[in-house]
Amino acid sequence: MNKTAIQMFIATTVLAMVGIHGSQAQETGEAQHHHYKFIDLGTFGGPASYFSNGFDGILNSQGTSVGWADTSTPDPFPAFCFNPDCFVSHAFQSRSGVLRNLGTLPGGLSSQAVWISPNGLIAGNAQNGQVDPLIPGFPEFRAVLWKDGQTIDLGTLEGGYEALVSAVNSRGQVVGAATNTVSDPFGFFGIQTRAFLWENGVMQDLGTLGGPDATGPLQINEAGQVAGISLTSDVANPTTGFPTQDPFFWENGRMRDLGTLGGTVGFTTALNNRSEVVGQSNLAGDLTFHPFLWTKTGGMHDLGTLGGDTGITNWINDAGDIVGKADLPGPLSPQDHHPVLWKHGALIDLGVLPGDSSGNAYYANSRGQVVGTSEDRQHMLIGVGEHAFLWEDGGPMVDLNTLIPPGSSLTLTYAVAINDNGVVVGFGVPPGVPPEEYETKGHAYILIPCDEEHPGVEGCNYRMVDVNVANASRPETRVELTPGTNRGPLQRNNRFHFPALVPKN
Repeated sequence: MNKTAIQMFIATTVLAMVGIHGSQAQETGEAQHHHYKFIDLGTFGGPASYFSNGFDGILNSQGTSVGWADTSTPDPFPAFCFNPDCFVSHAFQSRSGVLRNLGTLPGGLSSQAVWISPNGLIAGNAQNGQVDPLIPGFPEFRAVLWKDGQTIDLGTLEGGYEALVSAVNSRGQVVGAATNTVSDPFGFFGIQTRAFLWENGVMQDLGTLGGPDATGPLQINEAGQVAGISLTSDVANPTTGFPTQDPFFWENGRMRDLGTLGGTVGFTTALNNRSEVVGQSNLAGDLTFHPFLWTKTGGMHDLGTLGGDTGITNWINDAGDIVGKADLPGPLSPQDHHPVLWKHGALIDLGVLPGDSSGNAYYANSRGQVVGTSEDRQHMLIGVGEHAFLWEDGGPMVDLNTLIPPGSSLTLTYAVAINDNGVVVGFGVPPGVPPEEYETKGHAYILIPCDEEHPGVEGCNYRMVDVNVANASRPETRVELTPGTNRGPLQRNNRFHFPALVPKN
């Protein structure tokens, strides 16, 4: 399926990257798991609903989640569709599985919610009904904040027409990227693009590391520290065709260059409340890339892989646990990769579900529970996950489909976030719909644990499940797919970098 320009505009292209670490063998044995109450969030009348993917705050500790869902209205900008299925979508907030339509800006059609703070502030993006005069036929987007029942347009920078949000903290500080009116061959549609911090009605340009642009994905923690990416010059490198792009850490008005692992491209994926940053960076020569951890005292550290060529990070929690995926050694190209957890300096191979070869871990909560997706090689080659998983208590991982009621309205293909109370959110597809159609026919879902912390939940099965029995009973799916290209060194993306429309594996 071809991506339109607007999908590139509102999506982060998460490209594969590399590293070098030995794997920790996963213990096998009996494990008990709780069932979950399954809630299909549905849509606003259209075919699909969405969450942003793993490295973002789409779910808070109160169990409130945010995303967006299709209406039945066709997108009036077919050349720049908001979603892959070309339907108008509205941002939503979900509490206890009930969708609340957050609407959009006056005159606008589509909107999306991409982040909710611990205290319930919601940040997202919305069309305002205008067409960008600098980009013929392209709708104007605004970064918005939903607060106290109001939809607040955060404006733009220096007369620009586009602004998109990445995250918000409990102080009401919002970060994102916006265009101005300066011509720039490396910016969005040839327009200079800058990282911003919005607070108390004022949008501040965070500056750059010396180049014309600074974008994202941007992250902000509760202290107001920001992480993102910036060009360091306006001179293109021969290896990538773009200027050097370094990750940055911003605080107290100063942008710090985090450097790279030797290459000319790097970016950040998450920032925790301990000022720790994770991301990816090309190695010297820009032929491959590795995941990294950056700290104020230790600088940038190569996290390595499982012996293969690439690895990526998706999230770091406040305990310092990092999750993502890492390649295995072998002659296959691309190499298979496993979901991994970096914990206390160790690289833990979380394995994959029976019959699968690859997977990706998107989120870890403070209790060490990890969620993600597992898939066979055919689906890995096209970048599509098949089976949402939960990993906890040393593993092995379990297919979340085995922990929900039989005959549920969705097959769970991705689990992209889990809060500290064990509530899980993700994507799934209706019966008969193949996993690769989740972008156009998939629904967002919520899982509520049937455990002692959630007593008396209607429809909950409070009996325990043996993980070995559960995994053994997991239905297998096998279809013939056409491999795609989803590997290679990290390249500078000539678009905004924001939380992805849907997760790529």
